[in-house]
Amino acid sequence: MISKIVSFLVMLTFWVLLSGMFDAFHLSLGVVCCLLVAYFSHDLLFSASPGGAWLGRLVGFLLYLPWLFWEILVANLQVTYIVLHPRMKEMIDPQLVRFTTTLKKPISKVTLAQSITLTPGTITVSIDDDEFTVYALTRSAAESLPGEMERRVAAAMEDKS
Repeated sequence: MISKIVSFLVMLTFWVLLSGMFDAFHLSLGVVCCLLVAYFSHDLLFSASPGGAWLGRLVGFLLYLPWLFWEILVANLQVTYIVLHPRMKEMIDPQLVRFTTTLKKPISKVTLAQSITLTPGTITVSIDDDEFTVYALTRSAAESLPGEMERRVAAAMEDKS
């Protein structure tokens, strides 16, 4: 029940922030839509787990986001440097990297895949069970996979046991 309430509140907050409509009609429409979506899909945001485990994962994910944003910024600067460098063709060394992840939960794997893709210079090409295939623009980007990002996703999203 609490997951439905929290799902509703999260969706309603986004509805209000993104819609920009604060009249009675639009707010009531937002409440009805968010209630329906929360009722039917609350388990997508908060998987069924004992006790408050979902709360721990939510906090872990929120703590992961600032690190991810920093990594995205650093990767943007690195790619910009490469693109603007006169010897750009010498610096680029595109590679497909395959690695096996230690992550077990599907949401953790998706989070890792999306985090890799959000980071400029790398794109997750496929996930097949525990095997990831990632395109990397440079050798240094390829060598950093899965690395720190996988460890941080595991700390944020996987069950602590």
